[in-house]
Amino acid sequence: MLRWLWLSTLLVALDQASKWLALERLAPYEAVPLVPGFNLTLMFNTGAAFSFLSNAGGWQRWGLSLLALALSVALTFWLRRLTRAEVLSAAGLALVIGGAIGNLWDRLVYGYVVDFIDIYVADWHWPAFNLADSAITVGAALLVWEGLFGGRRAADEKTNRQD
Repeated sequence: MLRWLWLSTLLVALDQASKWLALERLAPYEAVPLVPGFNLTLMFNTGAAFSFLSNAGGWQRWGLSLLALALSVALTFWLRRLTRAEVLSAAGLALVIGGAIGNLWDRLVYGYVVDFIDIYVADWHWPAFNLADSAITVGAALLVWEGLFGGRRAADEKTNRQD
């Protein structure tokens, strides 16, 4: 199932291209409204999700980079062990790997993760994010879905083959 790494590669390319455009076209922290509830706002995250650890003194750049690298390697080994029937898990793992590598690249090159997607309702703003973050979220959701319902689907397929 390592062939699913094409999705990781595509995601990293799209993520880095979108971040490059954001860095080139957007002024930091200035909202560019696109539609109600959705702005483009260039921000820099030195921490993890929701800016967790952003004020940790600098060690988090290397700590989170090492974590992303280790996680990507571990998930690649998991991907390698999947069967052809575990398509949702393969897609989910590929998305998480691509997202982790996209954000890892930012940390290594810039020292922070480039975020620019700003979703809000009235005055409440969700923390800014990027394509890599979105891929990690969707990938994790696919893994949870497969974990909850994939075993039942596999059992149903096995029952149908025996009929």
